[in-house]
Amino acid sequence: MIDIKLIRENPELVKENIKKRFQEDKIYLVDKIRKIDIDWRNQKQRIDKLRHERNSISKDISQAKKEGKNVGKLMNIAKTIPEKIEEIENKASRLENQINELLKKIPNIIHHSVPIGKDSSQNVEIKKVGTPKKYDFPLKNHVELAESLDLADFDTSAKTSGNGFYYLKGDLALLNQALINFARDFMIEKGYEYIEPPLMIRENVLSGVYSAAEIEAMSYKIKDEDLYLIATSEHPLIGMFINKTLRKEDLPRKITSYSMCFRREIGSHGINEKGLFRTHQFNKQEMVVICRPEDSYKLYDEMLELSIEVYKKLGIPTRVLESCSGDLSDLKAKGADLEYWSPLEKTYKEIGSITNMEEAQARRLNIKFVDEKNERRFVHTLNNTVIATSRALVAILENNQQKDGSIIIPEVLHKYMNGKKAIKKKQ
Repeated sequence: MIDIKLIRENPELVKENIKKRFQEDKIYLVDKIRKIDIDWRNQKQRIDKLRHERNSISKDISQAKKEGKNVGKLMNIAKTIPEKIEEIENKASRLENQINELLKKIPNIIHHSVPIGKDSSQNVEIKKVGTPKKYDFPLKNHVELAESLDLADFDTSAKTSGNGFYYLKGDLALLNQALINFARDFMIEKGYEYIEPPLMIRENVLSGVYSAAEIEAMSYKIKDEDLYLIATSEHPLIGMFINKTLRKEDLPRKITSYSMCFRREIGSHGINEKGLFRTHQFNKQEMVVICRPEDSYKLYDEMLELSIEVYKKLGIPTRVLESCSGDLSDLKAKGADLEYWSPLEKTYKEIGSITNMEEAQARRLNIKFVDEKNERRFVHTLNNTVIATSRALVAILENNQQKDGSIIIPEVLHKYMNGKKAIKKKQ
């Protein structure tokens, strides 16, 4: 959510930003907000005037009593003022709520470095890390590999739970846990505080991090409860700080979390393929940073490098794809995807993403800090995927497959696999 001051003082900047995001249908909202805001400020002025009048009459009544004068007329006027104030305050409150709801529909101002483009097809490749391997045998996809080694069961899970779920078995289940433990230890070594969050979240927090459309498309609602299953641990981690004011000495706050995540995934992509790449339930290690505004883009670069380092250690070729203006969701000021090399499809596919929301998320959740001038300011919030294990498993299975059907385990995971170096067919 952007600052209302931007719309008051520089509405054309806000409109130009909407154009850069290719959301021209929202431009009218700027003028609509300005109109309601003028009405709201007029009501506030009326309230201030009435309060001043009430104080003035109170003094007049007090003085009249001292002088022994009749105060009946003044008392009658004084009695009507609280009712008028209450009536106008109710109207002002309704106007303020309208403004806040409309502000939530206005996209965040994009960072000056964001490339301008209409959709994901115009995202910009920043760099590649690692060299794809060459194979002298026919490659299998991760489903064929997992089933041939009896490491996963997608058919039974479809019967018990529906599409988008899976059973992991034996060494693949252990490899999943190895990735979780590796990612956790990696982030702790980098100075991040490890936290395990609740797996359910209340709507007032969720609406601070998601739009209404995203909540409808992504979130599982708990029937008859003010609770949703979390789609990422980013949300409860940020929610820890709702309505809090932090000390400048405590920033930046660097947090990492492991959790299961749950997503409905309603939309154009849906859950229409067998396997681990897109699922309703998955495991993820996340990193979240809460910081001073002047530090956020330095930390953005640091966080992105951490994700690159994770997959470099796993030996998976990756590339960084910066999101263009039209591919950024409304709360994002800047973002990028980390993608892994798919040897079968001979292309890169998303394996994680980083986001700087600047103060938009903090403004919705009222998260502030006290600066050197003892002024309260909104923090900046950033989030980044350390590792989503289901997609990491796909990357490892397909990139590390051998001619005999076995899978080489990345060296950094050996200690988490009790020294095992490869997954082979059961004898």
